[in-house]
Amino acid sequence: MKKQMTIRSALTPLRESVAALPAPPQGRKAGHPADLPVTPSRMRILPTLVLLLIAWPVAVTAANDFVDEVGRPVTVPSVPKRMISLAPNVTEILFALGLDQEIVGVSIHCNFPEKAKTRTRVGSYISLDFEKIVSLKPDLILGTGAGNTKDMVDRLEKLGFPTYIIFPRNFDGILTSVRHLGQVVAKEKESLAIVRNMENRRQEIIALTRDARRPRVFMQIGEAPIVTVGRGSFADDLISLAGGENVAAKEDKMYPRWGMEEVLNRLPEVILISSMNPKGSYEKVVQEWSRWKMIPAVQHGRIHLIDSDLIDRPSPRIIEGLEEMARLFHPERFK
Repeated sequence: MKKQMTIRSALTPLRESVAALPAPPQGRKAGHPADLPVTPSRMRILPTLVLLLIAWPVAVTAANDFVDEVGRPVTVPSVPKRMISLAPNVTEILFALGLDQEIVGVSIHCNFPEKAKTRTRVGSYISLDFEKIVSLKPDLILGTGAGNTKDMVDRLEKLGFPTYIIFPRNFDGILTSVRHLGQVVAKEKESLAIVRNMENRRQEIIALTRDARRPRVFMQIGEAPIVTVGRGSFADDLISLAGGENVAAKEDKMYPRWGMEEVLNRLPEVILISSMNPKGSYEKVVQEWSRWKMIPAVQHGRIHLIDSDLIDRPSPRIIEGLEEMARLFHPERFK
């Protein structure tokens, strides 16, 4: 715990009283008892000093020391009042914690909740408007290790802005990040409530699908070329938690590129198409799959479009993506 001094103005009366004292005789050090005869005016100095000492804990602004999720030490005001979020998932967490007016700036990618769209835009993941950030006078900036660059964070620190980075890599990591941000922004009680809710809903899904057969799942997140989700991705973790088997789970790359032949060889029983590209024509993508009648998912009409914000944005809403996946994999369990 560190403290920042804010008592300069409170010391003014004391300085003025001391300045009014006569200079000590030559050869004698200032402050010698003989130079301070007891008079009514000088007796007022002692009560002033005593009051300052009593008020000291009130007249300081506390600051807490943290280590963020990429191992950087960060000193944060005990109750931050002006925050900037550099990533959509961070913005969603902050609003979910009950913050509102404290969020003064967000990235151009932040679109949820609706209030996020009313905040000043400070740039993208990798291209920030530093002049705008300075003008907003934040006392805390929050970002993500999955998009914001080290050079960017270093520059923000050099400008004097405390910058805390989260870096969740799976569902459990999201719970950890929510707890951490709750501590950093003085909303610990609210963060624990969010985490409990997410954990309870996850356990309900696991219980409902525990003894069910796991369908083979192919998730498409790119059209040309076809891109899927491999080991270590958020979607891979969600597919498993939702009671499915990711056909690309053994791939070394997190987001491998596949040819159609590879998809045909894996014979997926469910195909999920992520809406990552906001300008994409997903009806056309679904129609493209209908040509491949030898794929079980095509034969049984199990090709589904899913909102990418719910499955690849590490925020509290990812529990909604998990529930949606479980319904698509095991519709008989969610009637």
